[in-house]
Amino acid sequence: MQITLSVNGREHTREVEPRLLLVHLLRDELGLTGTHWGCDTSNCGACVVWMDDVPVKSCTVLAAMASGRRVRTVEGLEGRFGLDQVQLSFTLCHGLQCGFCTPAMLLTSRWLLDHNPDPSDEEIRAAISGLTCRCTGYENIVRSIRHAAEQESLR
Repeated sequence: MQITLSVNGREHTREVEPRLLLVHLLRDELGLTGTHWGCDTSNCGACVVWMDDVPVKSCTVLAAMASGRRVRTVEGLEGRFGLDQVQLSFTLCHGLQCGFCTPAMLLTSRWLLDHNPDPSDEEIRAAISGLTCRCTGYENIVRSIRHAAEQESLR
């Protein structure tokens, strides 16, 4: 079947099998390998992207379901003037280690701050609760998100 979707502001038309998952379209067809595929069960959250400005696990979405929709991946997070504040804060506050969960953490963090510019630590932890990080105790991730919120409040 033929689908057309917008990914990071660029329109793409592809012939896909009806059973193709969005994560595989993004990685294998479009070369956007920042979206990770980690568990086969939708538990890890490494595949989070935005679809119409809402975080979704792309391993649970058929590519056909994204037809006519807007998808944003971590490759689309950087703005005209450079890295997003969330990306900068993860770097400055050591919010990443191996980097496997990082793209999903960044997108989820950006969504959280867009909807709640001053979240509590409990709200941050709730927002990232569907994302598994096997390298950290989440302390630096929470610290990174808090730092991003603080920096954005200064603007």
